[in-house]
Amino acid sequence: MAITGDQLENTISPANPAVRLSSGGWRSARLIIFVEMAEHFAYYGISSNLITYLTGPLGQSTAAAAANVNAWSGTVSFLPLLWGFIADSFLGRFCTILIASCLYILGLGLLSYSSMIPSQCGSPNQLVSCASQLQVTLFFCSLYIIAVGQGGYKPCIKVFGADQFDGNDPTEAKAKSSYFNWMMFGSCASILTTYVVSNYIQENLSWSLGFGVPSGFMLLSLFLFLLGIKSYRFSNARLGNKNPFARIGRVFVEAVKNRRKQDLDKYNPNETLLLLPHQDSKQFRFLDRAVISCDLVEIEEAKAVLRLVPIWMTSLVYAIVS
Repeated sequence: MAITGDQLENTISPANPAVRLSSGGWRSARLIIFVEMAEHFAYYGISSNLITYLTGPLGQSTAAAAANVNAWSGTVSFLPLLWGFIADSFLGRFCTILIASCLYILGLGLLSYSSMIPSQCGSPNQLVSCASQLQVTLFFCSLYIIAVGQGGYKPCIKVFGADQFDGNDPTEAKAKSSYFNWMMFGSCASILTTYVVSNYIQENLSWSLGFGVPSGFMLLSLFLFLLGIKSYRFSNARLGNKNPFARIGRVFVEAVKNRRKQDLDKYNPNETLLLLPHQDSKQFRFLDRAVISCDLVEIEEAKAVLRLVPIWMTSLVYAIVS
């Protein structure tokens, strides 16, 4: 009988609290940092020199190559939104990472194979494209399979690493902050390495080897991820397995519907015990009017999303410039 992502996570991680000495913490987080580094080596080993491959072996003009790279990059940037929704609502982060990794490896393997297809021209210096239609088709199919895989991998792996720390424990909360710093350091180190190594191999040795090395690193990433399966902590933080977008959206809808009602304090009085000590429930008080139909935990979750908006807007400026 097939099992869903939720069932798999519940099978691996019972509802009882994790035993800190035997699961999670830095023991698992370090491994996930190396997993992320291997994936970054694979992704940037492909994306950093993509336009050179399009204008070289595939014989495209600079304008056409730039348009194709931009279209692919836009797809890569959009898909994490879709995959994040799927992971939070249906599959869970662990299953999403596994599925995305398999697609990722498939795409990289096909990309490597497409670069091995012999050229149709006797001389590579001709002004016309020497790539066959099969090679071009296989190249773009594999490229977008990579985009699908990376779209599922990207929004889940960092958060899955953060799940290895208990945010309610002061010591582990501090370690979680340090985890993100080390994750960024490892990612930047990996990107720098692949810029040097992969670009040199692709331009001076062969494109098939230049694409094959990132494929090998993605296989290494999946192997390392599976290596720590017995030590991971699996988050069961989703509230009643509800759709997170519908859950948060419902809070805003109910707050607007109840904006003219008075004396709302009589609703759900006992649920104030569920509020965490660090939550500032005095912010965004207009959302409190959703208390008639929504749990206070859901209302606080909606407030937390609003608190992230300034950070998102600041990041957006950088993304636009980039």
